[in-house]
Amino acid sequence: MPLFGKSHKNPAEIVKTLRENLAVLIKQKGKTDKASEEVNKCLVSMKEILCGSNDKEPHTETVAQLAQELYNSGLLISLVENLQVIDFERKKDVCQIFNNILRRQIGTRSPTVEYLCSHQEVLFTLLKGYDTAQVALNCGIMLRECIRHEPLAKIVLHSKDFHSFFTYVEMSPFDIASDAFATFKDLLTRHKVLVADFLEQNYDAVFANYEKLLLSENYVTKRQSLKLLGELLLDRKNFTVMTRYISKPENLKLMMNLLRDKSSNIQFEAFHVFKVFVANPNKTQPIIDILLKNQTKLIDFLSNFQKDRSDDELFNNEKTYIIKQIRDLKKTAS
Repeated sequence: MPLFGKSHKNPAEIVKTLRENLAVLIKQKGKTDKASEEVNKCLVSMKEILCGSNDKEPHTETVAQLAQELYNSGLLISLVENLQVIDFERKKDVCQIFNNILRRQIGTRSPTVEYLCSHQEVLFTLLKGYDTAQVALNCGIMLRECIRHEPLAKIVLHSKDFHSFFTYVEMSPFDIASDAFATFKDLLTRHKVLVADFLEQNYDAVFANYEKLLLSENYVTKRQSLKLLGELLLDRKNFTVMTRYISKPENLKLMMNLLRDKSSNIQFEAFHVFKVFVANPNKTQPIIDILLKNQTKLIDFLSNFQKDRSDDELFNNEKTYIIKQIRDLKKTAS
């Protein structure tokens, strides 16, 4: 059966050989050429079964056999937990195998999603992968694929480990921090109703940590966080969270400070959050008081704000509207 190559004839044998040689690699901490070569061969064979090769399409029954072997043997978990002992190129194969198996459907069922719901340690191993530079980006690829499925996103969101993201997005090196932020953003934007409920239930804890990102010394973290905050507040599903956020005077003061940031891009993102406070027709009295106290300064400042964006019609219309709202405050304030 050439589909499986000369040494591995079927999914059960491939999984058995891979498990045995992976165990050797783990014991020897990757320092054995023979076991490494066998692991590499098995991963290539698995990838061929799942993705096909050249002009051969994947065979549904064989794919199903391989998936079942991966579940039954616990190998899927073991591959994720021991990714660091696998060769650089083959790590990519593990990602491809994992994501392919994860997307597999039988009718309306997603068997691997069900499997991971009952083996949640895989999700948290992937999340903690950001602690290890040599596997961080691979783990990020697999974790984002998991997050596409709402039941798995829910597990991550409602875990204590979710708050690790507030550390990971500021990590060094830059590529790991950026990858962590991409995953963090996916978690908070992909499943709207789930996220709205989560933010309502965990408002204080989430936004206490979020404020630290907005005050970060890291330019990229600060800018990405501001932009994401704007998206979250303007999403209709997050209306309750938005209402709560823009009722807090300390949040308005923070945005007013960020409007004066040394970076033009930070100022621009801060404006898109600041405008939500001003445009709110049901401002709380403390918010009105702050705007009134700074009314003249704000009008002068915004009149000259980001003048180099003269060709951005939407921004300039919004700015004009916000200035008018601030100017008209005396008429509505009690």
